[in-house]
Amino acid sequence: MPIARIDLVEGKSAEYRRTIADVVYDQMSKHLGVPEDRFQVITEHKIENFLYDPDYLGIYRSENCVFIQLSFIAGATTEQKAAFFKAVVDELHEKLYLRREDVFFHLFGVGTADWSMGNGVGTYNNGVPTNRLDPNSVPASPDGSK
Repeated sequence: MPIARIDLVEGKSAEYRRTIADVVYDQMSKHLGVPEDRFQVITEHKIENFLYDPDYLGIYRSENCVFIQLSFIAGATTEQKAAFFKAVVDELHEKLYLRREDVFFHLFGVGTADWSMGNGVGTYNNGVPTNRLDPNSVPASPDGSK
């Protein structure tokens, strides 16, 4: 149920973009305790519409900068998030030679009431199933009907 938004300057190959998506997916499943379902959006921008501070906090970013935003049910610890950040930048550097300085993250930990997976129904209004993978274990409506 997490959703990932990946933004970058246009011009990279489909394989390059898919590699970023695959790395983010694999590492968020591994480090953030999120279920292994996949909802991702990759958006390319013209360079003039992709604005970033090239040296904020003394970290020098290039036009290859990638923004990664994740929304997921709150609960990951600071240590889990740090491990996720490091694993993603290390793997992107290894696979795509993407500079670690060029990967910018923003995580949103949200409540269970913030999700509707379809049908206009608050998917987790009755709580999140222990395994969070079986949609049949969560009633689709408050009265338990599907």
